[in-house]
Amino acid sequence: MGMESVLPFMGMVIVQVAMVGQLVTGQEAMLDGMTNFTFIFYFNALSFLILAFSLFFFRNSSNLPALTYAVVWRCLLFGFFGFMTQITGYTGIQYASPTLATSMLNLIPGFTFIFAIIFRLEKAEVRSSGARAKIIGTLVSVVGAFIVTLYQGPRILKGTSSANSTQNLTQSQDWVIGGLLLALTSVFASLFITTQALILQKHISKLVVSLFYSSTIAILSAVLSLILERDLSPWSLSSNVRIMAVVYSGLFGASFQVTVSSWCMQRTGPLFVVMFHPLGIIISSIIGITFMGDAFYLGSLVGSIVIIVGVYTVIWGISKERKFTQANSISSPLMLDNPKDTTLPAP
Repeated sequence: MGMESVLPFMGMVIVQVAMVGQLVTGQEAMLDGMTNFTFIFYFNALSFLILAFSLFFFRNSSNLPALTYAVVWRCLLFGFFGFMTQITGYTGIQYASPTLATSMLNLIPGFTFIFAIIFRLEKAEVRSSGARAKIIGTLVSVVGAFIVTLYQGPRILKGTSSANSTQNLTQSQDWVIGGLLLALTSVFASLFITTQALILQKHISKLVVSLFYSSTIAILSAVLSLILERDLSPWSLSSNVRIMAVVYSGLFGASFQVTVSSWCMQRTGPLFVVMFHPLGIIISSIIGITFMGDAFYLGSLVGSIVIIVGVYTVIWGISKERKFTQANSISSPLMLDNPKDTTLPAP
């Protein structure tokens, strides 16, 4: 019984480590000369091959969906939002850092709540304490994001000196650009999750959805890279840094994180999974300062604390509404899902 309680905890810690590792290795690959387009193409192509292999050898034809027009266009839209999430995210960390990226990704629950209302997947009953908590938490998270982006403040932890890793962090303008791009990443990730909720309403196989997701991103990134990149050197995998980054992201990227978080969610519920998102800030800070020479600024500390307060306020509101919903036998398809309905983490 004790082990059953520990395994989901360990699983979500592993997911957060994998996510931060993907951001860090991606940044290193781009510092080594890869573009965000080529890096995204390679690791999504690898993920596609792994998923296709799994689908071929472990498929159950009775569970495969009929690929109707409605299913296909929703899956393609899902892949497009995933592509935009990755492009803005990896471009953002070129200007800022993985630590800032993990801080800004905590805006996703709040933005998802907003889009869920827009697409009528959620109902905002302003009179209920749960709905008010979600609205207030969203606003607090946005304020925290503004603090992280616009106020860098004095350096409180210098870390180890690394010219390549800290070059962009010394430029306040670059920090703001990176913060805005990473905020945009959270917006696209929220649209990604909202689109996923619309897809799951059709009872689509999650493996098929992930296959569409990886293939769409690989195709879009390859096409744009061929159009925008005249130099062939970013396509080279001669460097060990590039190979390790691609293999790591292909194996432990979105597909791996989806599998582990889905397993944890089936046993603990969606709130347990969401509660681990702020842990990424701590992990990325430790890795960035210890191994990459990143500095840690007062603005990042204050803004991250404000964002975390906002995130847990939203989570409290979700929990409150979920209890009310269960008592009244009403279900919401996105934020109040049955624990067995999985929500993919941000790509």
